[in-house]
Order: sequence, then structure tokens, then C-alpha cells
Amino acid sequence: MGDSRLRVAFSLTLIVLAFVGLGLYASQMGLFPWSGEHSEATVEIIGEDDETLAVVDAEVADTRSERLTGLSEHDSLDAGEGMLFVHDDEDERTYVMRNMSFGIDIVFADSDGEITTIHSAPEPGPDEDGEDQEYSGTGMYVLEVPEGYMAEQGAGVGDRIEVEYHD
Repeated sequence: MGDSRLRVAFSLTLIVLAFVGLGLYASQMGLFPWSGEHSEATVEIIGEDDETLAVVDAEVADTRSERLTGLSEHDSLDAGEGMLFVHDDEDERTYVMRNMSFGIDIVFADSDGEITTIHSAPEPGPDEDGEDQEYSGTGMYVLEVPEGYMAEQGAGVGDRIEVEYHD
């Protein structure tokens, strides 16, 4: 009788631990659409001599599913608007123009916010899905803004971004 209760208790403990582990894994992988830490941020682009070059109101993509979708469900971006992709760590990353209907600047910034790479990415052609348009850089943060915006603001590699989350 005692062995039977012990086995049941042990089995229930294993089941609970398995569910907790799966939940943590799913959350880390961004499988829950509500698991993003932030939804909006103000991104200040600061020059090498500490002057503000631009301020961007950005949607935040900090889950795997949000990063995969990106701006593909948008028709356009106005000047001063963008999307900030937040990763868990700094690494070499490649972004594509999947299902995009407008051109963007893709700005990679390291864990300290220093801009490491800027790509000007034109919208895909009429018979292209954008998957072949690959843009790589090193960063923990990737900021996407309207194409040409970074040059218009006088921002470049070596400048930095500062992020203020709204929620």
C-alpha cells in the first residue's frame, strides 16, 4: 500500500515538472504570442559626440514569432517610426525582406547599443517574396526604419541607440 502511494506521488511530481519545463521552454522560444516583455519603445539614435540625431517610435519584437513576422504585415512606415527586434544576446544575425511591400534600413546594434552595421534594403521586386534578400550583421538589437532614414538623419556605424520601453 505504501509503495503504491509513493509511486503515484512520484509520477505526479514528474508530470508537474514536465509541464513546468515545457512551459518554460515554450515561453523562451516565443511560442506564446503574449510572452513578449515589451510592445513599444522610444529609440534614440545618438551620435558619436552625444547629440541626438533622431528619435524613433518603435514597435518591439522580442519573441520568436514577433521577430519572424516583423514588418511584413505593415504597408509602410512613416519617418520616425520603426520596429525594434530584441534578441537574448549579441550574435551574427541575418534578416530577410520576407513579404515586405516597402524598403527599409536595417540597423544592427551590439549589446551596448553601438551601431555595428546599416543596410539599405529595397522592397522586393514584383515576382519576389524577399526571402533571397539577406542582410547580415552583428547585434543584440536590430532596428528597422524607412529606407534612407538613417542617412537622412546623419546616423552611421559607431553611433549608438538608447532604448526606453513604454510598458
